[in-house]
Order: sequence, then structure tokens, then C-alpha cells
Amino acid sequence: MASKIAGKHSMIKLCEFRAVRKSHAILRDASQPLYGFRRWRVAMASRSGPRATGTDGSDYQHRERVASHYQMSVALKSEIKKLNIAHAVVWLLVAAQVVVSQLSLVSHKVVASPYQWEYPYLLSIIPTVFSFMAMPKNNISYLVISMISAGLFCVGPILYGGMEMFPVAQQLYRHGKAYRFIFGFSAVSIMYLVLIISLQVHGWQIYYSKKLLDAWFTSTQDKKKK
Repeated sequence: MASKIAGKHSMIKLCEFRAVRKSHAILRDASQPLYGFRRWRVAMASRSGPRATGTDGSDYQHRERVASHYQMSVALKSEIKKLNIAHAVVWLLVAAQVVVSQLSLVSHKVVASPYQWEYPYLLSIIPTVFSFMAMPKNNISYLVISMISAGLFCVGPILYGGMEMFPVAQQLYRHGKAYRFIFGFSAVSIMYLVLIISLQVHGWQIYYSKKLLDAWFTSTQDKKKK
């Protein structure tokens, strides 16, 4: 009796073992196509890399151009802002000399009266203001006004100032005589240094503004084509 029960028990275990193996085989066969499909989907996705939402990847080159223009715009804006701040500092120095001289706050022996070119140069703050106004919303009109007015109110007075002070600088160089002083230093030497710094600042301002304008124009044209 006990042997019959043991035999039945072993037969049941054998049947269970075969059923488990068969179910594993079925699951393995069923999972292979799915696994292959998943690998195919991963391979297809990895070819193009991560995609932006709402695109099939066909506009990849356009998005790369937009990204490069955006990066260039940000970099140029940063440089122009630095130059604008530098110009504001120079402008404040020139304005301070004009105000002190006109109001006679100190003796002319301490701070010499300004040269003629310094009065029109006070208008050079106008292109800087328009440049700052153009940055937040990429305003092309303000940037164009800034570039044109920079040539008139910045570069123009600087060139005139160089010619105006040249005879005085020549006399100082040849004979070592100076008649105007700013806090004990030769006024013509200080103002020529201001001219050189200002000319470099405004030159780079116009150069970077032109490149920024080209970047904005290109970005606008790409948006219209799209």
C-alpha cells in the first residue's frame, strides 16, 4: 500500500515538473519576439538621440542653427553690456569735468576747463541707452539707431578731439610745457588717454553690435522660412 502511494506521489511530481518546464519554454518562446522588438525600438531611438517634444527629428539641422544663433546672441549681448558699462564710466568722468568747470565748483588750476570736443561727446550716452533698450527683446530698430548714433556722437567728437588737442600735445612733447592741469597732471595727457580708451570701446561696440544685428536678422529669416 505504501509503495503504491509513493509511486503515485512520484508520478505527480514528474507531471508537475514537466508542466513547469513546458510553461517556461512557452514563456521563453513568447518573450523572444518582444525582446527583439524592444531592442529594435531602442536601436531606432538611439540613432537619432533624444528628440524634442513635438518633432520627428527631421528638423534637426534647423534646431541646431537656432541653438547656435541663440548662443551667439547671448555671448554678443554680454560683451556689448560690458562695453556699455565701460563707456558709461568714461562718460561720467567727462561729464564730471564739464559740470565742475561750468559751475566753478573748484578752481580752474585744479580742474582745467574742458576742451571743445567734450561738449558734443556728452551726447554719446544716447547710443548706449538705445543699446541697453535693444537687448531685452532683441529690438532691431533700437540697435540700428544705437549703431548710427554711435558713429555721430561717439566717433565724431573723438576724431575732432584728437585734432583739437594735437597742437597742445605736440608742444608738451617738444618743450615740456603744459598750461592745463587736472589734479596736478597735464590735462592733455589725461584727455588723450580718455580718447584712446573711448575710441577702442566704441569701435568694439559698433563691431559687436553689427555681428549681433546679423545674428538677429538670420534668426528672423529662419523663423519666416519655417
